[in-house]
Amino acid sequence: MAMAQRRAGRVRTGRGARRASRTPLGGVRRAQMITTYGVGAMVAIGDQSYVISGLDTWNLDTSITIHEPRLERRLGVDGFRLPPAASSSTGDGVRVRLFPEFYSCPGCHELKEFHKFGSPPGTSRCGACDKLLTPSRFVIACENGHLDDFPYAKWVHKGADPGRGHRLTLHSTGRTASLRSVIIRCSCGEEASMEGAFSRNALRSLNIFCEGRRPWLGRGAEQSGCKAIPRTLQRGSSAVWFPIVRSALSIPPWSETLQKRLNCSQYPMLKSSVRLWREGRVSYESLEELIRASGILDASRFTPKDVIEAVQLRVQLEESEVADSDGREPLEAAGELRREEYERLLFGTASVDREDDFECTRPPEDPDTPLPVGIERSMQVKRLREVRALWSFTRVEAPDSTTPETRRAALSIEDKGWLPAVEVIGEGVFLTLDTARLGEWERQKGVRQRADRIRDNHTAALRRRIMATNPKAVREIQSPISARYILLHTLAHALINEWSLESGYPAASLRERLYVSHDMAGLLIYTATSDSAGSLGGVVAQGEYKNLRNSLESALRRVSWCSQDPPCMESEAGGVDSLNLAACYACVLLPETSCETNNTFLDRAMLIGTPDESSVGYFALDE
Repeated sequence: MAMAQRRAGRVRTGRGARRASRTPLGGVRRAQMITTYGVGAMVAIGDQSYVISGLDTWNLDTSITIHEPRLERRLGVDGFRLPPAASSSTGDGVRVRLFPEFYSCPGCHELKEFHKFGSPPGTSRCGACDKLLTPSRFVIACENGHLDDFPYAKWVHKGADPGRGHRLTLHSTGRTASLRSVIIRCSCGEEASMEGAFSRNALRSLNIFCEGRRPWLGRGAEQSGCKAIPRTLQRGSSAVWFPIVRSALSIPPWSETLQKRLNCSQYPMLKSSVRLWREGRVSYESLEELIRASGILDASRFTPKDVIEAVQLRVQLEESEVADSDGREPLEAAGELRREEYERLLFGTASVDREDDFECTRPPEDPDTPLPVGIERSMQVKRLREVRALWSFTRVEAPDSTTPETRRAALSIEDKGWLPAVEVIGEGVFLTLDTARLGEWERQKGVRQRADRIRDNHTAALRRRIMATNPKAVREIQSPISARYILLHTLAHALINEWSLESGYPAASLRERLYVSHDMAGLLIYTATSDSAGSLGGVVAQGEYKNLRNSLESALRRVSWCSQDPPCMESEAGGVDSLNLAACYACVLLPETSCETNNTFLDRAMLIGTPDESSVGYFALDE
C-alpha cells in the first residue's frame, strides 16, 4: 500500500483545475495500517519522519468495503474499509504529514522547522551546507493522544517564551551516551542539556503544558483545554502510539453465504420491502420480482423465499441485540462478542456451504488415544474469518479496560461512519478445560495466592493510571484478572510455541483468542495471517487427539525448565507493571502480534507447579 505526502503547490480552481501533486514515499502492508502504522502513528521513510494522516484524507475510490455485523453494532459504525492500495507510480494511497517539524543539521548544527532550512524540492538537505537533515529525536505527547514537537526554546529558557529572533543549535559532546551529552544552545547565550527531560514532571515543572495538537489531522485541529501532563518521548518509542484494535470472528448465521450476500447495499431496501410485505402493503409477487432485480440471487442456488427468511432472521437478530458503541468491558475475554463465539465454537457446525466463512467440527474419536487429562473438548476450526478494526489509539500509557473516552484519540475530524479494518482468513483449534478439575484447582490456597499477587499488581497499575484524571474512582477500580485467566493465557502461549515447531507456521503467524469467565474456560489458537498461507491445514491437524496429547506433553516438558531458572521460576514479579510471575522470553513470552495483552498475566507455574508446590500446576494436580 503506497504512502504519499501532500506537497505545497499551485492549485487552480474552475476550468483546468488540477489536484496538488503527491509524491510517493514508500509502502507498508495493509495489515500494518491496523496494528503498527495506523492513523496517528509515526513512520520513518528514508531520512525523514512522518505521521499517518487522518481518515479524512484517505482516497477510498478503490477501497474494499468489509462487513461484520456483530462488530459493526459493537463499535457503532455502518461498516469497515480496507486501507486503500495504490501503485507506487501514482502515490495515491494513504496520506502522511511531515512530523516532527523540527529538524537539525549535522553540519551547521541549526535546529529549527524543516521549511526554514530551504531544502531543494524533493530533498532533505540543509540549504546552507548541503548536509542531510535529521528529524528531531524527541517529541512530546500526553495521555489524551495529543502529539507535538519538543519545545526546545522553552526548555533552554527554563519555561519562558523567548519570542522571535532566537536561533537554536544542537550539539553533542560525545563524552557519554547519556542525554547529558545532548546540548541545546540559543543565540542569546542560554544553553541546556536534555538530561532530565524524560522524567514524568519535567515539563510541568517548567510550566509547559499540552496545547492539544493533533498533527495527523492537520493544522487547526487542536483541542483546547487539555489538562493532561505532556511527557517527553523518543520519536521511535512504542509509547508514541498504542492501537486500540477490536475484532470479531464471523460465526453463524453471519458467516453463512446468504447472510454475506445481504451485506450489500441492497439490504436496507430489502429489509423495508419485506416489512411492507408482512404488513400486507406489498404483494408477494412484487416482493419476489424486487428480490430478483436486486441481483442478490445472481449465480446462486438460493430462492426468493430463502432471501425473505434470511432478511427476517437478520432483523430479528438486530432487534434482539443492544447497540453498544463503548466497546469496553472489565475483561474482553468475557465480553458478549466472545460469549457468542464460545457457544458456536463449543458445539461446532453440522453442515456448511462451500462459501461459508465458519466450519468447526470435532475430530474423530480415537479409543486408543483419548483427550489429554485436563482438556474437556477439542474442536477443529477448519475455516474461520476474523475482522480486525482500528477503533482508536492512545499514547504514553497502553490502553486497558479502564481507559476513559477522553484518552481515545480521534481518527478523523468528523465521524466517518466507518473504520479501517482488515480481514483474516485462516484455521485454528479450540480447546476447553475440564470444568470439574478446574474448580478443584482454583480452590487451592497456593493458586489463589499466586493469582492474587498478579491481580494486586494490576489493580495498583490501573489505579495509578486514573489517579490524575478521576481520583474519586480509584477505590472502585479492581483488576478482573483471575487464576483461570492466567492459566488459559499461559497455556495458549505454551501451545503456540510448541505448534510453531510442529505446524510449519512461525510463532508470529499464530494468535490466541481467550474465552474466560465464571462459566467459560476456552482458548482458540489460529493463524493470524491475512493471505492464503493462513489456511494450509497445519494448525487444524494439531486438534486431533493423538497430536494434541503429544504436543501438550511436549509443551509442558518445555516450560518445566527455563534457561533463566531458578530466577525465572522464583520471580516475585516480572514484566510491565509486574504483571507476570514465572515468565520470560526464554520460556513462554511470544511475539507481540500473537498475544492479546502484550505478554502480561503469565505464570508457567500455573501449568506445571513449582519445585516446592507441584499441585499449583493445573496439569500436575494429581501428582
